[in-house]
Amino acid sequence: MKLEVNGKTHDIDAAEDMPLLWALRDILGMTGTKFGCGMALCGACTVHLDGVATRSCSLPLSAVAGKKITTIEGIADGDTLHAVQQAWLDLDVVQCGYCQSGQIMSATALLASNKKPSDADIDTAMGGNICRCATYPRIRAAIHAAAAKLA
Repeated sequence: MKLEVNGKTHDIDAAEDMPLLWALRDILGMTGTKFGCGMALCGACTVHLDGVATRSCSLPLSAVAGKKITTIEGIADGDTLHAVQQAWLDLDVVQCGYCQSGQIMSATALLASNKKPSDADIDTAMGGNICRCATYPRIRAAIHAAAAKLA
């Protein structure tokens, strides 16, 4: 099976019913995408599938054939962080950090489709991402900061 991940094509030997998350982590060694709940409810496993924020823990490989997959490892431009990643650092969003790759992936997908989101837009787009540390106000502020930088 061929997977296009972060702009590179990878040949992998895996069952078509294997969740994308495990192919990314265990076969390709891309451990930035996290396992949280295994039921696509918490958002820790969020990646982009053709630019859309998608949960990878319950998505079988058969569903991603021919699609462009982007992981947290693929959103920076070399050593230059994506505006969302930089805003996360600037505003000290992270507490424990476990959910943050999924949060960042959802936020970057939001800003790709909505250049100036309102608080309600952010709440809707980020609603499926759970942060046990409750850094939601800092997440919202970082998304607004990234939007301003990208404008």
